[in-house]
Order: sequence, then structure tokens, then C-alpha cells
Amino acid sequence: MSTEHDYDAIVVGSGISGGWAAKELTEKGLSTLVLERGRDQQHGDYPTEHLPPWAFPLRERKLTPAQAPEHPTQAHTPSFREATTHYFLKDAENPYVQAKPFLWVQGSQVGGRSLIWGRQCYRWSDLDFEANLKDGHGVDWPIRYADIAPWYSYVEKFVGISGEKLGLSQLPDGEFQPPMALNAGEKWVKTRLEKRYPDRRLTIGRTAVLTQPIGDRLPCHYCGPCARGCSTGSYFSSQASTLPAARKTGKLTLRPSSLVHSIIYDLQRDRVTGVRVVDTQTGETQELYARVIFLCASTLATTRVLLNSRSRRHPNGLGGGSGALGRYLMDHHLRQGASGEIPGLVDRYYQGDRPNGTYLPRFRNLKAPDSDRLGFVRGYGYQGGAGRAGWGRGSDRPEIGAALKRVLRDPGPWHMGLGGFGECLPRSDNYVELAKETDPWGIPVLRIHASWGENELAMRKDIKAQAAEMLEAIGCHNVQIQDGLEREDMTAMPGGAIHEMGTARMGRDPTTSVLNGDNQVWEAPNVFVTDGACMTSSSCVNPSITYMALTARAVDHAVNELKRGEL
Repeated sequence: MSTEHDYDAIVVGSGISGGWAAKELTEKGLSTLVLERGRDQQHGDYPTEHLPPWAFPLRERKLTPAQAPEHPTQAHTPSFREATTHYFLKDAENPYVQAKPFLWVQGSQVGGRSLIWGRQCYRWSDLDFEANLKDGHGVDWPIRYADIAPWYSYVEKFVGISGEKLGLSQLPDGEFQPPMALNAGEKWVKTRLEKRYPDRRLTIGRTAVLTQPIGDRLPCHYCGPCARGCSTGSYFSSQASTLPAARKTGKLTLRPSSLVHSIIYDLQRDRVTGVRVVDTQTGETQELYARVIFLCASTLATTRVLLNSRSRRHPNGLGGGSGALGRYLMDHHLRQGASGEIPGLVDRYYQGDRPNGTYLPRFRNLKAPDSDRLGFVRGYGYQGGAGRAGWGRGSDRPEIGAALKRVLRDPGPWHMGLGGFGECLPRSDNYVELAKETDPWGIPVLRIHASWGENELAMRKDIKAQAAEMLEAIGCHNVQIQDGLEREDMTAMPGGAIHEMGTARMGRDPTTSVLNGDNQVWEAPNVFVTDGACMTSSSCVNPSITYMALTARAVDHAVNELKRGEL
């Protein structure tokens, strides 16, 4: 084992949260080491970005687990295709034990999952930050919307969020670039739906994809295959945005292929001094030291590091004194909703492949935890969109040859889909623990216990019923209800939304939470957790912009504390 030191800060992980931590720490003058377990990945080096389908052996099809023997778990992810396999970790390199079905999607490169994320960005509101307090599930958040609102604005201006302002209290507006346009089918749905349901709005998604340039990042040109990488930097990723900003300071050191084993706690000094790291190429172990540590490895990877950081002072892992470490795992439940055929509009079409869909904000239980008396608390929103069926619809047609070509000569009918994103309650019996099994580097793997509870299952029924009711009420034909749970689709199981949250939650009381209101580990104030592990509840909207805002806020606090000599 060798030792190194001399960094002001160490950031574990280079994805969305880690990239933001690196940018903020370096811009505030701190020498910063970023440790990334995956391989190096330079911005612009996206070898499959614009390859045509025929350049792939299977014509760029979605691979099944059987067709991807090195990625049997990752292959369940919708964006896992021939063109994107190199962005996913090989399952044998970070195995985990599923006590119950759980899909853990993991990136395998610098930038982490920021290269393959869905890019939808919605601010949380006090409906979310006060939910635990009002309905008694989980502990109260130590912050409110007013505490994070300025930081939302700060990160949104840098990220570049396109979207429409709606003036809804449950979905606060932000610093938006001009919204992308709805297509003809979506405008048809919007007009009829908002007339039939005055309390509901249909809007274009708020997305981290540029419609105006920011620096050397260019507006999106709707080429389509975002998950392969974006050399124009039109969508936000660590490669295109935060890591270049950090490099400009001259304060950044980035080490790929560096897997953090645990955090070093100095009993004599009663403080954390650094991290133990395994070089995944050589197997060598090192100790690296810094004044502050930011854990941004993604929810479960971060908690694994904390659980594995056991010492005489912290026998249950660093931050484990309250009993909350590893518990209250959450995700959004999805793969439920409905679709229907839009009549007419046969002379209308659209150009390009817009990397965005529609959003229908939450309309359930807005006044009180169960104000709509539906048998569940919290709520959900719908993501979806409209489009015309393409040539693929010919695969189950009886015609062949010229007859089939005539059938497929014109675009198919319009369809509209509504897919629910439901909030998951924080429950103690959804948890992770260290298993007896180890990974190839001898680090204990996680055993994951997670399932949907009665509240999520009751909400799913309403999500499906409301989606079908709305589509039928506005005049769609052939409305079909979908539910991935009934098909045992892994993406309908916990983890399938790739929005895993909790397991090192923030709180007001060190006896019931792992982190304080500034994302500091109660038991080690110079350790900060700002990825999804810190979340105290899950809301029903995508969480990434909240991670970014919390990270920028936490770095500001950390640097101020360092200046005051408090860390």
C-alpha cells in the first residue's frame, strides 16, 4: 500500500453530482482530486454517435440479457443497445445481491450516468419538502424550498434548461431557455385535455437540452441518439459542462479506474482524513488524503462506501450511529399508464428526432396528504408524447413485396402515450446492507431489499385509470392500459426508474438521520454526501437538478466553513 496526500478536497464520482462538486470546489480555489471507478472518457470521443443502424451487427437493436452475457442486468435498461453497451458497467465488475428484484444501473466511465440520463429537470416544491412532516412517513426535511431556490437558479443558468413556465405552486418555474415545440398530435391532446380538465396542464418537458447556445455548447439539432454521447454538448453532461469548467481552473486532478474502498477515520484526531482506493487496472491499493471529502458516487455506491468504512468508533459504518444508514431506499415507480390513437391529422408530420416529450404535472392530493381521498398519499405526474407509427408497423402485416410497400407508403396513425411517474414512500424495510460476497477487488457487495408498498400499488391503479380516462374523454380511440408489473418487467421493479434515492438521508436530528441540513455527515463534518443517497423523500419528479442544486449549496457551505477554520 502506498500513500499520497496534498489535496484540499477529494470528490468520489464524476457523474452529475461529482462533476458539480468538482466545478464548484475548484472555482472556489481548492485543489481537488476526482476519483472515478470507470474508464476515462473524453468529451467528443463518442465512437457510435452518428453511426447508421446498418453499421451494427444486429442493426442497433435493443439487446436482451441473453444477447449481452457481460451485462445480463444492465441489459434490462431501455437505453442499453448495441451502440451504448460501452457506457454500462459489466455486471461481474460490481455484482450485488437482489434479496428482491432490483435493477441497479451503473455507468462505466468518467461522467458516469450523465452520458445516458433522461435529462428531465423539475424543481421540487414545498409540497415535496413538507410531505414527510405532514403525513408522517419518514423524517422531516431539514430544508424548505426557499433554502434551495437560489441554488436551483444558479445551476439552471449553467446547465441550460429549456421549458415552459406554468405558474404552478406544485411545480415551481425556473430559469428556462425557450421551450421546444409540441407536435401536432400533442397540441391536439393539450387543447382538449385542458378544456375537459381545467385543473390539469400538458406542457413540453423541461429538459437539460439547449435551445440556445451556452459558451461552446450548441443548441440541439434533433439528431436523436442522445444516449450515444453528444459532441455538440447540447445536452448537459459532466464531459461537456462541469468537468471542462473545473479543468480551466488548473485545480483539478482526475483519476479514472479508481474504486474507493472506504473512508479513513483517524481515531487520534477524531476526524476523517482521506480515502482508501483500489486501482482497478493494477489492483494496487492507495491512501489519499484531503481536508474535505465529497461522496458523489451515486446513491448505492456512496452508501456502500459509508457502510464499508467501519472502525472502532463507527462499527456500523461511518454515519451508521443512527441506524438510518442503508435504510429508506426509494425510487420512482413507473411503466404504468395508457396510450391511445389520435383520430385524423393525417396531413400533419414533424421533422427531426426531438429529444424530449410532454409532461403533465401532479394534480392529486395537492391540498393535504390524502385530500382527494383515493386511498394513497402523495402523487404522480405523467411523461409521454405523441408520434406517428413508422415502418416498423409492417412487421406484423400479412402483405409482402409491392403490396406491403403500398401499405407503408404513408405514415401510420398518430398515437399519444401517458406514462406515470409515482412517488415512493421512505420505508425502513427498503434497505441495503453489506453481504458476505465480495467484488473482484475484495470489497463486500451490497444486498438490496426493496419492494413497492401498499401506497405505491394503490397509486398505480389510479395512474392507469386516470391515463385511460383522460385519453378516452378527449376522443382518442383504441385506448390501451399498460402495467409493467403485470409483465414482470424489470424496469417496473424498484431501481427501474434509475432514480434510486435515500439510504443516507438528511434530517434535523442526528439520532434519526445520517446527514444534517448542509449535507454533512453528523459523525464526520468534513464528509459531505450530495448525490441521491442524501434524499429524505422522493417527490414524483426527476431528481437530478435537485442533486445539482444541493451539491452547489453544500460546496458553498464547506468552503465557508474551511475559511472559518471549522472543518
